[in-house]
Amino acid sequence: MPNTKALRTQIGSISNTQKITSAMEKVAASRMRGAQNMMARGRPYSDHIRQVIGHVANASPEYRHAFMQEREVKRVGYIVVTTDRGMCGGLNNNLLRATVRHIAELSEQGIEADLCVIGNKATQFFRSFGGNVVAASSHTSETPVMADLIGSIKVMLDAFEEGAVDKIYLANNVFVSTMNQDPTVRQLVPLDPMEDVELSHHWDYIYEPDARQLVEGLVTRFIEAQVYQAVVENVACEHAARMIAMKSATDNAGDMIEELSLVMNKLRQAGITQELAEIVSGAAAV
Repeated sequence: MPNTKALRTQIGSISNTQKITSAMEKVAASRMRGAQNMMARGRPYSDHIRQVIGHVANASPEYRHAFMQEREVKRVGYIVVTTDRGMCGGLNNNLLRATVRHIAELSEQGIEADLCVIGNKATQFFRSFGGNVVAASSHTSETPVMADLIGSIKVMLDAFEEGAVDKIYLANNVFVSTMNQDPTVRQLVPLDPMEDVELSHHWDYIYEPDARQLVEGLVTRFIEAQVYQAVVENVACEHAARMIAMKSATDNAGDMIEELSLVMNKLRQAGITQELAEIVSGAAAV
């Protein structure tokens, strides 16, 4: 049975932890707003470049870029985007679980996988879980820079062009709302320039130097933009998940303090009652 001194020490410790989690919740909320703004700024570029690729590709149907050509799948590549730090609930675990499930489904068909991991959590997971990690990036900071990602992305794109992998999947958390981050594994390469794109105009562009070189440049930039946008979106997901996790931790700490305070008060009351009983018994004996 704990004594009041031990309970008072425990309550003080939990109270200090509660202050820390409350501060972390406020910091995460502030950073989440900045990450959401950065995420929103990147979406128009990604959407419009896909429309341009669709228009140019349909204007030149005789040429199909290597990244648009389907082929028999024997080996696939995954670009997995996670956070560098923890304390964000089940954000990383849910994504890694979805990725492993996807890999297992293809493995049953005899298809092997190579991995490009972005974020310390993915690196640590696949180091212990196992997997052929061919490229890794970490410490992307609060404001990711394309220069920090381009090397890992190029490793996977070169592998596709050389025929080492026949498909590339992008695994990342999609920011749906503050309360909901959706772990998603979707096909990145080969891409369909017409997917979700409606060409509202039938005029053509004036190309300089020519349509083929333009498509080659645009397709690579588009794929890089998709990965960059996934990393930016994952930053917003991280802060949202951390804010929710820290709020939950703060609330749980408050509940524990109330429960322990109740137990401590009961112990104090029991001690006072016992002392009074001893005084009364002593007086009666005299």
